[in-house]
Amino acid sequence: MSHAEAHSGSHTEHPGKSRWSRWKRPLTMLFFLALIVLLTMLAERLEWDEVFNTLADFKVRTLVIASGLTLLSFLVYASFDLIGRTYIRQDLTWKQILPVGIISYAFNLNLSAWVGGIAMRYRLYSRLGVSKGNIAKILGLSLATNWFGYMVIAGAVFSSGLVRMPPGWKLSSGALQGVGVLLLIVSAGYLAACRFSKRREWAIRGIEIDLPSLRMAVLQLALGALNWSLMAAVIFTLLPSKLDYPLVLGVLLISAIAGVITHIPAGLGVLEAVFVALLQHEVSRGSLVAGLLAYRAIYFILPLLITLVMYLVVEAKAKSLRISKKPS
Repeated sequence: MSHAEAHSGSHTEHPGKSRWSRWKRPLTMLFFLALIVLLTMLAERLEWDEVFNTLADFKVRTLVIASGLTLLSFLVYASFDLIGRTYIRQDLTWKQILPVGIISYAFNLNLSAWVGGIAMRYRLYSRLGVSKGNIAKILGLSLATNWFGYMVIAGAVFSSGLVRMPPGWKLSSGALQGVGVLLLIVSAGYLAACRFSKRREWAIRGIEIDLPSLRMAVLQLALGALNWSLMAAVIFTLLPSKLDYPLVLGVLLISAIAGVITHIPAGLGVLEAVFVALLQHEVSRGSLVAGLLAYRAIYFILPLLITLVMYLVVEAKAKSLRISKKPS
């Protein structure tokens, strides 16, 4: 596409974007206010003694298992960037890539995708001598791995009917199954594009995505789905044993949608509100909140503290790790 075509295309899309921009803020605010009301009601009805007692009763073995699953999840997420390495013309080793991926993920979870997923990657990869064009390719393929993996696992779980929506919710269980089927269709479309599309480079909201080979795309979807599964496994380990893993996974996947809508860093309050709303008829609210607080500590706060130290180390060693630049 020429610069003129791109310029023209931006004008034709502007009215639609403008209309969405007008509605996006009030809708987000409405969702946010509803969340505040829900959390306030939850806090008033919650038996905090049960929460604190449940936290105090966690076995060391349970916390060790949850921590091990967290470490595995972070390694899987960091390996997303290894896929991007295949499509750049610069020599990056896994020892350079994995620390960047782990640091970015921790900042992404706690501070937002723009800070961790994007800004932190640009900062660290540029310090290692990676060109901006190649950083964009790594970032694009990493984001695609995460969200297409989400579509596969969410599509499978939602369409299976394992998650039943409570009576009175605007989104019925049948509608959720329809969403699951749609997600599977989109995932299949991505695989088809990777196999048959003649155009291999795409730009989505300024992020460049190079379509990988079909074999690599399947690996993307598998890794992305595995990471979401590991996140759910951490929560499952910390929640009452009465709950089934597929149900916990499904509720996590629903909460991810709510988190994207609100744009609240770390999905603070969103995760808890969705889990309590969907599972309070299965187990007590106090045990749910206790498990989710433990999850916050193990999966969010502890990795952030560790990666702050890692970030300082990477910054200090950036010159020695720097690679020679080649054209992107």
